[in-house]
Order: sequence, then C-alpha cells, then structure tokens
Amino acid sequence: MQRRQGRVNAGLLLLLYQIAQVGLQNIPSVTLGVLALNIFLFLNPVRPLPEVCISVNEGFYRRNWQRLLLSPVHHADDWHLYYNMISMLWKGIMLEKKLKSIWFAYIIAVFSVLIGVVYMVLEFMLVKILDDPSYEMNCAVGFSGVLFALKVLNNHYNPGRVSSVLGLQIPSKYACWVELVAIHLISPGTSFAGHLAGILVGLMYTMGPLKKIMKACAGGISSFTDPARPRDYYSVYFLFCIHFTEYYGYPGYQYRTPRSYYDYTGGLTEEEQLERAVLNSLNERDFGGATYTNERRPYGFWFPPEQHSEEERRRQRLRRFERQ
Repeated sequence: MQRRQGRVNAGLLLLLYQIAQVGLQNIPSVTLGVLALNIFLFLNPVRPLPEVCISVNEGFYRRNWQRLLLSPVHHADDWHLYYNMISMLWKGIMLEKKLKSIWFAYIIAVFSVLIGVVYMVLEFMLVKILDDPSYEMNCAVGFSGVLFALKVLNNHYNPGRVSSVLGLQIPSKYACWVELVAIHLISPGTSFAGHLAGILVGLMYTMGPLKKIMKACAGGISSFTDPARPRDYYSVYFLFCIHFTEYYGYPGYQYRTPRSYYDYTGGLTEEEQLERAVLNSLNERDFGGATYTNERRPYGFWFPPEQHSEEERRRQRLRRFERQ
C-alpha cells in the first residue's frame, strides 16, 4: 500500500467539507463506510492505478480477478473522487433508508463486481464487432459505474420524475440513457462502456432476474422486503457529470425520529442539493463578491427566509402574546 503524495487535493478538501456540512449523524452507516473506504484508498492506494484498473486483457486473459474488487474503489485524481463521492452521498441517503442498510451493502458489493464483468463483456464485444483489439486494453477505474446502477434503482423506486438534461425535459426512466450519451460527448475521456455497464446492471436488478438471484443467494441472512414504489411525482433536476475514467489510455444508520425526505432536503433533488451545497460553501468564503448580513448561516443547505403573509405574522404575534 502506497501513500499518495504531491499537491494539495482541493477536491478532497471540498468533499470533506460537504460531508461535514451534511453531518456524519445524517449519513447512513453503509453510505458513510463507502465514502470512508474510497477516501482512504485514494490517500493510500493498494497499488498504482495501472495495477488496479480493469480491462479485458488484465481481468480476463491474465485472470487478475482481484481487479474486479479494486478498480471501483480507486480514483484517478481528487476531482474524480469528489464528483463520484458527492453523487454517492445523496444516492446513499435516498436509497439506504428505503432498502435498509444490510441489503444496500449487499447491492453495493454485488454491483461493484458485476459491473466490472459486464464492462469486460462489452469491451470484448467491441473487439469482435469492430475488429479492433485495442478495446481489450482499455483499462478503467472509478465508482461511477455503480452510481449509474444506483441511479436506475433510484428512478425505479421514485418514478415519475422529469429530468432536465442539457435543457431537454426527459422522463426519468429515459434520463440515464440521455446522460450516458451526453457525458460521453462532454467528456470524451470517460468510459462509455463503464457507464453503460452500470445502467445494464441496474436494469438487470429492477427488470431482470438479478434481484431474485441475490435474494436466493442471501437466504435468511437479510429480511429484505421490496419497498413499494410511491405515486408519481414531478421534480426537475440537472445533469450532474460523474466520471468513470479510462486511465493512461490503455490500447446501521439510525434516524432519531421518523422524518420525511422533504424535511432534510427542502424538496430538492440530489443534483439541486449538490449545486446548492457547492454554491453555499463558496459563498461562505465570499467567493464571487457576494455580500451577506453578519448573522452566521447554519451548516447545511441554506435557503432564504420565508416571506410570511400578513395573516401568518398576525397569528405568530397572537401566539407570542398567549405565552406571556
């Protein structure tokens, strides 16, 4: 195991700051463990990235199966880690409470390995279809394949959303496919096959036999019950680019009291929450020339004070008078 050395990792510092703003007590246990593991392995990688990334050549031909375990939890740089872990933070908060911690941990473990297998299958198909052996050497690291799979699960358990992708209003069940193409066009260095593998594994779970197989293998270990899908609702969220980087171009969380998701998020989706958190963290440092009152803002997401109607202000005065 090697300790990462070099420049100050701004992405890592910002990630730690955002985690602190959310509060460790508000992060589910498995989600927090995943964040800690990825941060620890970023600072202390097991091996250099060329020795942990997954490819057809390394994973299949050379049978370095341990790369299936190592590649998802290693990242190319601090911003790669930041974007993936921020996305994992909000997906974990939304899904772990719904699926329960034991089953959510089981999903993360299975998805991490299975996505690497599907990734190699896709790259191998490209070799045969395009007659281009360079695809066997494409070596990838990063957690975003798992994040794409979790996005499919989140859309499945929270249906009816409308996503805004590059200004286009897209139903959530199709948003993953649009984002898959959009991210590849915006950031050509990302792994199209890695993201696609995540979507396919997510669909195997929600629409295919994967969930039944997992439940059969788990036996009586987990008391998992499939959460009911809520009625359709509509929200708008922005495309948030996450990176599954091709490296070197190889040829029991417990809530104190039951509260609704709205209480924690103000009704914002994960991408809107992230945007709000980043803006607040920058604004608190007086970036961008913004000015505020001397009153210190609370940690977490900051919203302008609500403007109460005259009737509401009258009721508040009456309540204060009655208490006197």
